[in-house]
Amino acid sequence: MQSLFKALTGVLVAGALAGTATPSAAVDATGPPGGDDRAQRAVTWRPCPQDATAECGTLRLPVDWARPTAGTFDLAVARRTATDPARRIGMLFVNPGGPGDSGVDFAVRRAPGHFSADVRARFDIVGFDPRGVGASQPIRCSAALLDQAPSGYPADQAEFAQLAAYNRALRQDCRRHSGPVFDHADTLSVVRDMDALRAALGEERINYFGHSYGTLIGEQYAEQYGERLRTMALTANMDHSLGLRAFLVSSAVTAEDSFQQFARWCKTSRSCALYGRDATAVWDELLARADRGELSDPDHPERPLTARAITLTTFKQYLYGPDWGDLARYLAGLEAQQRQPRVGQSRERRQLPGQQSQERQHARPSVGPAPRGAAEQTRAAPFSAVFCQDWRFRPKDFREYADLTAAELRAAPHLRGSPRVHAAVAGCVGWPDEVNNPQHRLRITRAPKILMLHSRHDPANHYAWAARVHRQTRGTTVLLPYEGAGHSVYGRSSCTRGAVDGYLIHGRTPAPGSSCAPVPQD
Repeated sequence: MQSLFKALTGVLVAGALAGTATPSAAVDATGPPGGDDRAQRAVTWRPCPQDATAECGTLRLPVDWARPTAGTFDLAVARRTATDPARRIGMLFVNPGGPGDSGVDFAVRRAPGHFSADVRARFDIVGFDPRGVGASQPIRCSAALLDQAPSGYPADQAEFAQLAAYNRALRQDCRRHSGPVFDHADTLSVVRDMDALRAALGEERINYFGHSYGTLIGEQYAEQYGERLRTMALTANMDHSLGLRAFLVSSAVTAEDSFQQFARWCKTSRSCALYGRDATAVWDELLARADRGELSDPDHPERPLTARAITLTTFKQYLYGPDWGDLARYLAGLEAQQRQPRVGQSRERRQLPGQQSQERQHARPSVGPAPRGAAEQTRAAPFSAVFCQDWRFRPKDFREYADLTAAELRAAPHLRGSPRVHAAVAGCVGWPDEVNNPQHRLRITRAPKILMLHSRHDPANHYAWAARVHRQTRGTTVLLPYEGAGHSVYGRSSCTRGAVDGYLIHGRTPAPGSSCAPVPQD
């Protein structure tokens, strides 16, 4: 998930433009759930302050679509109009994933370099910040409380209870700082917002491009409002039918597979800084040295470098691309460090059954708000509010949690589980059982053909997720595998870009059984 998981326990700052969309005249759009076109009015567009070549606006929507008169929020919206108006096809709504990435930022800053000139010529590219994200009434939490997060790897029932208590306290704190939108940050509510935006912009049918967690928005929009789509292209797909164990283990399997793809490349490529050596053995020794407190952070030499930090950096910075050459140089640089005295080795080396030396933060004695009268600082932290309302992932006790963790670690012995998904699940421990948007098999009955692309060796979203969604919607979806590695798919090659462009512009889908060959790594 790109974005599954750009930040966990609230460290996500959603997009460079968070909070910066132009506060143009808000549009009242509080019609009944599902969007009544007659109840909508047009968005008033103004030049975006970050880039006057794009336009920004807001749309006022209900916080709770089941009670549309109970309160509203302003949805931040941005668009880039088609560069060739005479050949304009329509609007292309976009979402880059997360959960928590800014669609406004994507449309204003990233879309010109992301989409081909042909797509930009033919479509108005429209991005919006999902509710609770960026400039759409962002979910905020106490910075001090976010910094008190206990380990996501409790060693016993008492520490599991501490994790649950912390999550409950954090949830209440975020609700206090964010208002009612916190309880309605689920993707199904975002889908209803997107359809209200469609109606407000006067479009009978829209086009949609979603990546990673943005595919869940697309899938559920097609399920709810499929007849209002012209085309929909989804890359790095989510499978919203998975249970907790399958989600955790499959995430770990695909992270491990992505690392093994790198290790195999190192064996055959002279571009690898570890060429001629066993990259897996080098990796394992580096993690062992980090466990012993013998490595320092390259950017902050005074700080010890943990094995957890190495796996997270590898996952986020080097496997997503993938950037295997940079990863090899990063590991070679760590290996070249002189052996340090054992610094920073904490009491938290205890292990769960099957766990390999997971780093854990020191337990805090208490959890609470800032002292009365203190100026309380907050940070944007939408991740758990979205994720924990989209997935019924609620491990009940340490025994269940330890069993899940052991299965995850067995599936990814070198990556030590899924570097991000474990923290996402840990963030839901202690939450109420009720879920606004629980998992279910996808049922799409009224949509046109939908194009799905997915890397065979995606580090975050297992290829099996796309295959399962395709099986659930076989009459509606077309799945095109990219046979290489990496999380991003659209711009990977002329094959992947051409497939998406031909589909969006002309409605052409690839022939059954087609795939795109992998692009060689430097």
